[in-house]
Amino acid sequence: QVLLVESGGGLVQAGGSLNLSCTASGNVGSISEMGWYRQAPGNQRDVVATISRRGSTYYGNSVRGRFTISRDNFKNTVDLQMSGLEPEDTDFYYCKAVTSRNKGWTIYTTDYWGRGTQVTVSS
Repeated sequence: QVLLVESGGGLVQAGGSLNLSCTASGNVGSISEMGWYRQAPGNQRDVVATISRRGSTYYGNSVRGRFTISRDNFKNTVDLQMSGLEPEDTDFYYCKAVTSRNKGWTIYTTDYWGRGTQVTVSS
């Protein structure tokens, strides 16, 4: 089991910056990928950014160039630095961790989610 706790959401004006942080606890040694996703009520949960254990990153098209994801494998944290925020970035942001377990030739993965944190960007 992995427990994820997010922090850092809030209200910011358009053009401003916010930093989100997520701390993992529990079976952290099995975590491979971590990331941030966002979801508005009634919408699907979309990827914002992900980062592998080795530091390879992926960004959603709408945030590329404005957001930066980073990870500290010793502290078991994943951070999201958001700049140039736009009202369209207003959403509930969720931290996700993926654990991997090898059994023979098969890799089993499990997704864990935090409870989320609200980000609101005013125009």
